[in-house]
Amino acid sequence: MSNENKTIHEFDFNLICEYFLSTERQGPGSPEATLKALGFIDNLSDQSRIADLGCGTGGQTMILAQHAPGHITGLDFFPGFIDRFNHNAGELNLQHRVKGIVGSMDNLPFGEEELDLIWSEGAIYNIGFERGLNEWRKYLKTGGYIAVSESAWFTEERPAEIHDFWMAAYPEIDTIPRQLARIQKAGYLLVASFILPTTCWTEHYYTPLVKAREKFTAKYPGNKTAEELISSSRHEEELYRKYKEFYGYVFYIAKKIKQ
Repeated sequence: MSNENKTIHEFDFNLICEYFLSTERQGPGSPEATLKALGFIDNLSDQSRIADLGCGTGGQTMILAQHAPGHITGLDFFPGFIDRFNHNAGELNLQHRVKGIVGSMDNLPFGEEELDLIWSEGAIYNIGFERGLNEWRKYLKTGGYIAVSESAWFTEERPAEIHDFWMAAYPEIDTIPRQLARIQKAGYLLVASFILPTTCWTEHYYTPLVKAREKFTAKYPGNKTAEELISSSRHEEELYRKYKEFYGYVFYIAKKIKQ
């Protein structure tokens, strides 16, 4: 890779981070959905080790920390997100048991069977649902939990426009029954699953992005990459409002069992 291309890549990388930096959540979700998923998890204590993978700025992580005991490590690829994450932890006086680190999902800095809970809201797609289930399992203690939210088809058939959009963006999207089968095959016992309500997309994700776009546009007037990023985000929102009965996010909570 030439130095010129590397510079462009780094600029785009930082631009994406900055676009979402001012939002509490970088994907669909809500405090209520986080707490609902947490309600299916037991046996956590002050000694528990929890990892939030793809934590972003930590909107959901802080909710976890305020309602569950244990030490939480948030991991994300974007340094800007982690800076904000650790700032937020300090603001809430959680810095003694909540820490964000820069890292990659495919090279986790944890020991085998070190974790009591792996959490990942709207981020496992970065490594792939099936791959994440299989590769992350070794870091969990037997009886430990994994809780992830992931995109899913609600129907076997769907309009070509939304089907083609998702096939280009994330071909691994699948129906809920097939994802449940993957969870079982990977060595977990399903504890619960539920569809995130529409408000997790509209009220808690798309609405906050309106202010983020205004701020972003004001800072980068005439920047083509910035304009394309905003256009892509708006297109995604339009498609969701048009086709939300065909797809959405599903929270899966499962327990590692002996094999």
